Amino acid sequence: MDKDISEIFSGLAEGRIIPYLGPGLLPEAGASLPSALPALAEVLSSQVTVPHKVRRNLTGAAQYIENFKHRKTLVGMMDKTFAGDPPLHPLQRELAARKPPLIVHLWYDNGMAKALAERGTTHWGRIQGLSQTEHFGHWTGYMDAGGQTVEAAAAAQWDTILYEPWGAQSPANNYLVSDTDFVEVLTEIDIQTPIPEIVQQIRTGRHFLFVGCRFDDQLQRNFARQIMKRSSDRHWALIEAPLTRNEARFVHEQGIRVLQMPSGVLLDGSAAVAKAG
Repeated sequence: MDKDISEIFSGLAEGRIIPYLGPGLLPEAGASLPSALPALAEVLSSQVTVPHKVRRNLTGAAQYIENFKHRKTLVGMMDKTFAGDPPLHPLQRELAARKPPLIVHLWYDNGMAKALAERGTTHWGRIQGLSQTEHFGHWTGYMDAGGQTVEAAAAAQWDTILYEPWGAQSPANNYLVSDTDFVEVLTEIDIQTPIPEIVQQIRTGRHFLFVGCRFDDQLQRNFARQIMKRSSDRHWALIEAPLTRNEARFVHEQGIRVLQMPSGVLLDGSAAVAKAG
């Protein structure tokens, strides 16, 4: 395990490892936002009466609201849930300071973008997944550090790309959340159509480090698998709780070594690497 930790520290410092951040960082940072798919489903279901069988099924609850209350209602509920600046996890600030070429953020909050904004430069931007319901024919949107929509070519000039495959509340209220949203993407994701070309280029030969992520549902496993495709064959995940059977099978298949330790260990190690450098 010490060898893994040492490699993670140096890999993050040198940009060889791509951080892949999930909703599990929110409670560690002290945020009260929903930090799992079932929890978010319950938040939505508490505002609109939905069938009992989908009250804890995020995509199903979102689809019901979209069908019977309109897409604008669903977007408004997501906006209300994730509006504002959540407290930052120290790891987010550390990653922003290190300027990795790519950070994957798989949740709807604005935390990682806030950390990058606090860095005080404009040399970064966001690529977000887009709902075909609202942006038919366009899989991704590109936004600069100021939140303005830009052409895809602009991303080549950013020193850090924040890739948010499911969208986010800021800057344009883009969300992949309903059954329809994900069916459209998953129909094409195996041939990589929804994955931005620059993300495909950056990931080549690199490793992934999953923090705040679980793989206990098919949706999260599918996205992790496709985003990692054609990268290296060695990755890591910091997961303290026991794995489910499906998680254990997935990490074995994908070459992900699970380290049962808190995310704070990355901060201690990064500081040591910086001091040594």
